[in-house]
Amino acid sequence: MDLGEINGIPRLLDLGQCNDSYSGIKIALELSKAFNCSVNDLPISIVLSWYEQKAVSILLTLLYLGIKNIKLGPSLPAFISPNILKNLSDKYRISEITLPQKDLKEILG
Repeated sequence: MDLGEINGIPRLLDLGQCNDSYSGIKIALELSKAFNCSVNDLPISIVLSWYEQKAVSILLTLLYLGIKNIKLGPSLPAFISPNILKNLSDKYRISEITLPQKDLKEILG
């Protein structure tokens, strides 16, 4: 799927598995320095897939860093009740993964 590019950089970058989240955080931090803005001011979205328990520690790291607009899925972990999801959504703009086309449209505009 051709999603275009911005100044030669693809609009969609897959940074690998959740093990690679440190690289994604470093890239976002360096971009925020280069553009003299916060990470949350960058036009980026993070999709965190729940396939293993280590995703919990990655989510906690992202929340500690104040990262917003995270999509979680393909299903939510059992500890995220509707009330917890509402709180996370209100504070960090966290949402569930939906259909790929819908998520891409939301992420890419």
